[in-house]
Amino acid sequence: MKGCLNYYVWYRQSGDAGCARAAITAMMLDVALSTGVAGRLFERADDACTWMEVYEDVDDRRAFERRLARAVKEHAADQYVQGERHLECFCPAGDSRR
Repeated sequence: MKGCLNYYVWYRQSGDAGCARAAITAMMLDVALSTGVAGRLFERADDACTWMEVYEDVDDRRAFERRLARAVKEHAADQYVQGERHLECFCPAGDSRR
């Protein structure tokens, strides 16, 4: 059965957008290869400097969060963030498998 957890990570991108996109893409590929969860990268429609990574159908919350944090460090993704990365986790309303 697919995971019920969906992760949303949003932040203000800073620095060179091309370098930032390359680092984030590499980080997300690393996460996908090690967890099986392929992320998608979005830009806010009215503000291209606000980015959001979306990771859907996560089975193991703790393992995914550890792997994502490690990938951020390994790919120095924080260097392209103004302020901090905001990590939020959602599941379907009424789902008891949190």
